[in-house]
Amino acid sequence: MASRKKSNKKKSRRNFIQSGLKCGAGALFFSTAATSCKNPKEKVKALTQDGQLVEIDKPEAECCKPATPEEARNGIPNRKFVMVIDLSRCRNARKCIEKCQEAHHLLPGQEFMRVYLMQRTDKSAPYWFPKPCYHCNNPLCASVCPVGATYKRSDGIVLVDNERCIGCKFCMTGCPYNARIFIWEKLEREDEEDIEYSPETSIPVKEGTVAKCDFCPDMIRKKELPHCVTACPMGVIYFGDINEDSVTNGTETVSFSELIKENDGYRYLEVLGTDPSVYYLPANDRLFPFERGLDGLDDEVIERYKDTPYFKNKRNG
Repeated sequence: MASRKKSNKKKSRRNFIQSGLKCGAGALFFSTAATSCKNPKEKVKALTQDGQLVEIDKPEAECCKPATPEEARNGIPNRKFVMVIDLSRCRNARKCIEKCQEAHHLLPGQEFMRVYLMQRTDKSAPYWFPKPCYHCNNPLCASVCPVGATYKRSDGIVLVDNERCIGCKFCMTGCPYNARIFIWEKLEREDEEDIEYSPETSIPVKEGTVAKCDFCPDMIRKKELPHCVTACPMGVIYFGDINEDSVTNGTETVSFSELIKENDGYRYLEVLGTDPSVYYLPANDRLFPFERGLDGLDDEVIERYKDTPYFKNKRNG
């Protein structure tokens, strides 16, 4: 596959996220897996001043406590978070979904990140299309919530406070991207009584409320990337700060503006006027044949794709 025209310009004078995100002193860390503050000897990746990613021992530091519902309404100052998804790299490994479900205590089938099988025409090859919440700058979901449970922060993140949510589902009907789920039942955990609820972690989940992708602001406060970013084995998902013009997939750090410009990046259904904070790079020069994404899938998951043009043509052919 021909390589993407990604910017190789590293950030020599700016970190991906600077001191405004830090719980304590030290560099910004990009971990390759979900990490625990209780293990100071764990290996993490650190971004050096010249823009290189190096592996070091995780230092001892004071960890951030989960933000209270009141604190979670305040965005991280001077930040505007953005996500970029490279469709040419996605092979439907579903590791992003699995890690998100684990981190947010979701049951199988409860998915904040969904992967669709897309096809532009019946003659073009299908491709995999991961779809999180788009954290719109003009969020219709927030505008229809009657109790202020859904709200947008100054850093661009849209959150749901399940302590305020009354389960009316207005936000679900207001979202044109079908990005929300309703919690009909929750995962029972023995340690749930010890978990302090925060809209930034979205846990513990609460029956009878709405939930969605939250961009993992609790991870950002710990100087780490969202779970879906670090879990993806193909580096499909980039995350960063549009004010710093920098995004990373945990392996490479690139200029957001150049990445979008040079690869004809776009936003899904941008015509709706929602102004999403998630961008896509087209599925050109794909790394994998899309069929590989069907290998090993559960029957229930495969059934979701049966109404796509590919499967219909396969049945008729």
